[in-house]
Parts: sequence; C-alpha cells; structure tokens
Amino acid sequence: MFGASKTNTIVGLDIETGSIAATEVGRNGSNDVARTAIAPLDPGVVSEGEVRDPEALSAALKALFSQNKLGKAVRLGLANQRVVMRTLRLPLIEDEEELETAVRFQAQDQIPMPLDQAVLDHEVIARENGAEGGDRHMDVIAVAARRDMVSALAQALRKAGLRPVGIDLAAFGMIRALQPDGPAPVEGEAPPPTTLYCFLGDMTNLAVARGDVCVFTRIAPFGMEDIAIRVAEREEMPLDDARDWLIEVGLEEPLDSFEDDHDQATSARDALTDGASKLVDELRVSLEFYGAQDGAPPIEQVVLCGPGSTIPGLPERIQEGLGLGVEVQTPKALSHLDSEDAARLTVSYGLALSG
Repeated sequence: MFGASKTNTIVGLDIETGSIAATEVGRNGSNDVARTAIAPLDPGVVSEGEVRDPEALSAALKALFSQNKLGKAVRLGLANQRVVMRTLRLPLIEDEEELETAVRFQAQDQIPMPLDQAVLDHEVIARENGAEGGDRHMDVIAVAARRDMVSALAQALRKAGLRPVGIDLAAFGMIRALQPDGPAPVEGEAPPPTTLYCFLGDMTNLAVARGDVCVFTRIAPFGMEDIAIRVAEREEMPLDDARDWLIEVGLEEPLDSFEDDHDQATSARDALTDGASKLVDELRVSLEFYGAQDGAPPIEQVVLCGPGSTIPGLPERIQEGLGLGVEVQTPKALSHLDSEDAARLTVSYGLALSG
C-alpha cells in the first residue's frame, strides 16, 4: 500500500513506543534475511504509533542503521488509531482510473476522516460472479491514513538518511510474516481458515485474515508497555528493568522461587495478571466488532506473536479467557534468533517481504 519500489534489498521497519525493529531481506526470490537490528527508544519519542519528537527519532534511526550496516531502502509499518481500513463492495470495474474514482466516492461514507486530509490507497482482493447470472462485483480493501501523521514519519526517516520506498499497515506485515508455507488453495477447494492474528507489543495490533487476505484490523492502545510502566512506577525501577521482569516472572513460576526479589516479582505478577484480563477483554471487543460485519465467517484459530507472546503463561491465560485455540508463532526465517528477538522482529520481517 502507498507505493513501492524495487531494490536489491529492503528493510522492513517497525517503530513502537519503546523500540525500533528492523529486518533486511534480499530480493532474490528466496526472502533470505540479510540483517536484523533492534534498538530502544527513549520515552516520549513515539507514542501510540505517532512521532512526538522527530529529531530524536531521526537520530535513533541514523545510529541503528549505521551501527548495523543496514540498507537505506525501507518499508515502514503503520499501527495507530489514525489509520482506517475498510472492505468495499463495488461493481466490477476494469479501468484503473474509474476504479480509483469509485473507491474514493464510496470511501467518503465509510472512512471516518476527511479524505482531503488523508492518504488513500486500495487493493482489489476478490472478483466474483453474481448469483444466478447477476451482476459481477469486486471486493476492494481501502486504507486511509492521516496525511500529517504519515508525513511526520516519512520526514523523520529522510532526515536519518533513509529512503522510504513504501508504507504498509503493520497488520499486513504481521499476516504476511506468519503465512504457512505451501501452495495457495485452488478454486473449488475448501476456503482458507479465518484466523485472528494478534501482535502483543507496546500496543496490541489485531487482524483477521482469510488465508493471506486481511478483512479486519484494529489497534488496542493497551499493551505490554502499559503493564511494564505499572511495574516501573510501583517499584521505582527503570522501564527496561520492568520489561525484563515481566519475562522473568511470567505467570507460571511460583513466587516463592524469587525469594531475594520477592517484592519486584510480586509487582510483576500482579501487573501481568491484571494485564492478561485487560488483553482478553480487548480481544473479545475486537471479536465482537468483527462478528458484527455482514457475512463474517467465524474465527477458527488465534495466532499470537510479538514480545508478549514470549511471556511464560500469558498465551495460556489468553486461551483460557477466549475459549479458543491459541498458537504462538514466529517466522521460520527468524528461527536462528532467540525467541524474544524473533518475536519483536516478526512485523518488520513481514513488511520487508512486500518490497
């Protein structure tokens, strides 16, 4: 979405509140991972997917790319509440200019932002014959993002010496990264399963996909960063230490085993317990939104990814709360990395695949 350019390699870039994740992929047909990098971000530089301090973000990006010798061509993922995706049903239109006009006309009613202040793009995902010889139609995904938000991110990248060659939804990158290997289903076969993908990061990024096609996405502002902040404030410790404590303590290990650090362990466990309940609530709300769509097929499986998926016991707690089967996944191409790094890099890898 929002443009693309062919290069020898491309770096998928996923920027969250607390960190930057970058994955460089070679465009040689094999999607080989060339390099990866993760760097922390100071508080206040990025918040809820939007740039608050462009100068600091540019400096952090410049240092990250220089130190890790990453390529300059980047594809950036967007994940915030000023991005909207809708699926539009239109009569079959072959002419590209006519299609663009039709998408823009219908988007005015379905996308809750002034289109003259937005970047709008679209992609045809299905063409179908009407029932009993009726009119043919097409399903089109339309994505709109506030122009000022996109411009701020793009300017920060350019000031860091990077070359944005495309902007994509982080949700699309997540789905792309975790698609199973094997041939696509052919006409007449059973339809692909409907999957809820959930990236447990600083925020919670949710997407429903039928096969590899995203049909619903939602950003929940509550995420792992909120849980870590609670621990950091209660125990008066650095935020990085609080993040480490969440992984160390998890939801499985008996608290008695943390005898020397019982107070910190208890704070982390309490925050995780409450946070898991909030995450389950967010997922339920998203499932309700999705289920309210006309003709929405039921969710058949849930896939968790991202840093929160590595916290011991959290995926099991989510599965219990949802009453659905839950699986934790990371891309096979990142299997040579430790589990925490692979989880954080999942979205950036999927973004690089669309170069």
